[in-house]
Amino acid sequence: MAAFDVIVVGTGAMGAAACWQLARRGQKVLGLDRYDIPNAMGSSHGVNRIIRLAYFEHPAYVPILCRAYELWRETEQLAGEQLLWITGSLDIGASGSKIVEGALASCRQHGLHHEVLSAADAMARYPGYRLPENFVALHQPEGGFVASERAIVAAANLAMQSGAVLRAREAVLDITPIAGGGVRVRTGRGVYEAGQVIVSAGAWVGELVPGLSATAVPERQVLGWFQPKRPELFRLGAFPVSNLKGDLGHFYQFPVWNVPGFKIGLYHHLHEQGAPEQLSREPTPADEAVLRRGVAEFFPEADGDVLALRTCMFTNTPDEHFIIDRLPGFEDVIVASPCSGHGFKFASAIGEILADLATARATRFDLSLFSLSRFL
Repeated sequence: MAAFDVIVVGTGAMGAAACWQLARRGQKVLGLDRYDIPNAMGSSHGVNRIIRLAYFEHPAYVPILCRAYELWRETEQLAGEQLLWITGSLDIGASGSKIVEGALASCRQHGLHHEVLSAADAMARYPGYRLPENFVALHQPEGGFVASERAIVAAANLAMQSGAVLRAREAVLDITPIAGGGVRVRTGRGVYEAGQVIVSAGAWVGELVPGLSATAVPERQVLGWFQPKRPELFRLGAFPVSNLKGDLGHFYQFPVWNVPGFKIGLYHHLHEQGAPEQLSREPTPADEAVLRRGVAEFFPEADGDVLALRTCMFTNTPDEHFIIDRLPGFEDVIVASPCSGHGFKFASAIGEILADLATARATRFDLSLFSLSRFL
């Protein structure tokens, strides 16, 4: 029976980063994934993911984000490939709305460079937008995106170069404690033991961790790419990443990059929840329609033919904050998900945090917001 210091279950964005950070510290690491490395079955594909410092969700995220930027830059230097692209970011909504006021609070608390723009000023600067008069936009110059699949490939390669063992297409069946300490992990191919296990399995965390099935709820999401009528308005350098929340919902957007089309998503898309294996990966006309409503309303010059639709999984907690904690009563298991659809940007730093927890049982960051105790 193979023995390891740490087993990482799920080698998506956070799991791959954790494998690398542990292996570079000399830990004997096994990373397991039920699909390929990387894959399009979880939460980390779709070409790119937004990264932003003006975090409207809560100011407590900002210190971790600052570290994430540092580690993304280190990762791309070691990988020899640009992964982090700076475009500036906008948080857009009605004046006084949570998305704007929350972003402003994070900027003020942490001394982040920012600028509040009226709807008219935002549209003058970025003519691809069409915004209601009562909207405002908080601009933060360091926002951008991370090349998501390439970032996972980079972390996985760095992990293996540092001595980690990664195995794809090996689904974990159960995780059980060992009398006297440690954990046993059983897969369809074998049984492994380790001092500790990190569960970073995204939409599958509720199936692997007892008691989390009602707390970690998978939700089907669909991303769309649309052909702009005026491509020059949406090219890299002319259009930022953004979050825009109004009566039609909370949309998020990217400039054209790497693949054809203007990219847009909608949080809580069609409100489809269920077991990850049962949620359809095949996009439908209804998926296109709900995204096109946002394009037509706020980005009319991007309202051309659909070029691609891709499905991914979000896994939401009741308060939509992360879970990063040891499992109560099962202290050799560290849970690092779900992230409620806004976690990818943190992956480089959370990989380091998980390595800290596994090796030193402590981290310099305040993780109280992400404690499991809030649900118990």
